[in-house]
Amino acid sequence: MNAYELGADDLVRRFEDWGQPPYRARQVYAGLWRRSATYEEMTDLPKALRARLEEEAPAQLEVLSEREADRGATRKALLRLGDSHVVETVVMGYRGRVTVCVSSQAGCAMGCGFCATGQMGLENNLTAGEIASQVVWGARAAARLPASPARRVTNVVFMGMGEPMANYRATRDAITRLLDPAGMDLGARHVTVSTVGIVPGILHIAGDHPQVGLAVSLHAADDELRNELVPVNKLWPLAELEEAVSEWRARTNRRPSIEWTMMHGVNDGDHQAVLLSPIARRLHAHVNLIPMNPTAGSDYRPSTPTRIERFVEVLRRHGVPVTVRDTRGREIEAACGQLRWELATASR
Repeated sequence: MNAYELGADDLVRRFEDWGQPPYRARQVYAGLWRRSATYEEMTDLPKALRARLEEEAPAQLEVLSEREADRGATRKALLRLGDSHVVETVVMGYRGRVTVCVSSQAGCAMGCGFCATGQMGLENNLTAGEIASQVVWGARAAARLPASPARRVTNVVFMGMGEPMANYRATRDAITRLLDPAGMDLGARHVTVSTVGIVPGILHIAGDHPQVGLAVSLHAADDELRNELVPVNKLWPLAELEEAVSEWRARTNRRPSIEWTMMHGVNDGDHQAVLLSPIARRLHAHVNLIPMNPTAGSDYRPSTPTRIERFVEVLRRHGVPVTVRDTRGREIEAACGQLRWELATASR
């Protein structure tokens, strides 16, 4: 039994079975999540209880490797979660905030050819505890970041390996764990879930976690090109996706963001910017342009800085708010679209 799979009430019941008082269970739960502590570090617990926890409810979070970039402000870990699932997780320190990018699956079944994870295929879904426990590693890493005065996790984005909405129940329950005031106690508005356009998930999360942010990886503004870049568009084409995001916005009163990976000669021309503009305006969305990060198995290439500037100019001329995402961790393959499983396979 992995301790990170246990909610606070589950832990209380287990402690009652052991003849331990409920306050001890709450103490352990806060230690695991709020303090991101190991059992060894919970010196306020009796030694015998710590030994029993290690034996019967281990906190399974193993760091197989860790790399850093951006003068230590970005760290990527290869983590073994639970008994066997292995994923990559990234923590990024900024001035005044620390963001953890978590994975929801080992691999991905969405098949986007410009993404390293998409080229892998799907290995496994992660459990809620496995997803949320990546933030525990992030909190430990945050304390060692030189670039952020925060030195604690302030934001979590579901933008790592996998499609969160294709593993919806685990994603939903992981968010619940992260928002729990007795545990990690993150604010809902500091959590963002990214999706390539799984319509049922967008509609579900509007009801389950209405204050959590939504980022839609669009990448193309017509169905023909989007079918090629994001194959799930064949199931939920642009009109249906836009309708779902519009409903999400109406139910949550929050502004969605549109993610757009800039690929040379593919989706970076004026025509795509013009097609994107009315979609973004109708959804009251903010557009994030992502300079493509090269991956070994992809024939796509990054747009030039000049082409990106032109795309920004066209969007702004059409009244669309837009920013170009700061690329972090590219040299350690920790940037958007670069997370993969070769290292995980080699670690077995």
